[in-house]
Amino acid sequence: MSKLRFLLLLPCVLWLAAIGSAQSTQLDLPRQSQRAQVTQRIGITDITITYHRPLVNGRKVWGGLVPYGQVWRAGANENTIITFPNAVMIEGKPLPAGTYGLHMIPTEDQWTVIFSKMHTAWGSFSYDQAEDALRVNVKPQTADFHNALAYDFDQLQPDSAVVVMSWDKVAVPFKVSVNVNEVVEASLHNQMRGLTQYTWDGWDDAATYMVDNKMDLNEALKYEDNSIGNEERFENLMTKSRILDALGKTSEATAARDKALAIGNAQQLYGYGRQLQREGRQKEAFAVFKSAADKYPDNWLSHAGLARIACGAGNYPDATKQMQLALASAPDNAKSGVESLVKRLQAQQDINK
Repeated sequence: MSKLRFLLLLPCVLWLAAIGSAQSTQLDLPRQSQRAQVTQRIGITDITITYHRPLVNGRKVWGGLVPYGQVWRAGANENTIITFPNAVMIEGKPLPAGTYGLHMIPTEDQWTVIFSKMHTAWGSFSYDQAEDALRVNVKPQTADFHNALAYDFDQLQPDSAVVVMSWDKVAVPFKVSVNVNEVVEASLHNQMRGLTQYTWDGWDDAATYMVDNKMDLNEALKYEDNSIGNEERFENLMTKSRILDALGKTSEATAARDKALAIGNAQQLYGYGRQLQREGRQKEAFAVFKSAADKYPDNWLSHAGLARIACGAGNYPDATKQMQLALASAPDNAKSGVESLVKRLQAQQDINK
């Protein structure tokens, strides 16, 4: 080998020696900084971080192994990678869906967290600021000692979480937020193009979610009409009545609800009556219980409904009698609950509260 060629190869040889002979570029061999992956779902958005975990091993990390003021790979070996299948907000700043190389610039009192469009590099050695998709500044925190670098998701909320990188005695948090309703609405449009479109309950589930979360009510109504078109049922008629109520179409809502109540079975009617009680609509609940008892006089839930009506009138002897009739024919998995109601009525306790 010529002296010139040796000098040209020397930096590469020294670099390979520095990373250790076991870290082959050709073979799958154990690494000192082992690979890890953590995923957190926010709404229906799965956020995934893939990284390698260096160890402190008694070394000075901050301001030593990891210099202050320089771009750092936020892990070891290849790029630390973070994937967002949907658009998100990072510390209140928008970031499109995608896979990003995660880098950081540490200082003693403020860190810069970088999301790079380049995510397939080795470390931060070829990092180019021109490829940044987003930068945010955050405050580091003092933390319990972590010998191995770790990423975790903290402060989980329905639409957000805080990603925390912890190593040595430092934790670096950044908040990720998702517009859950927007993501779900777009997803539903796609989901309802599959086999689910031929079922009543898929459309009903979608419409129920939309009305529960105060989303596009006109779209929810279209979904519910599709559900009813597949199969008219108590469930989808009741959901339609809720949507129409929310749209201010009171007479249409009443008509849909009355139609549902006319075809409801004993369990559905009792369940609706209990829902009305939880909403403080006692008089309407008692009317539903009475209607169920007229239609299904021998069903145990009809007796339970009559017991609640009698209890509401202060007639505890009749209420106890009706609840004992319910107990006699209740399924085994419901008997203990009914027995407790019988005992409460015998003690003249109001079971409607």
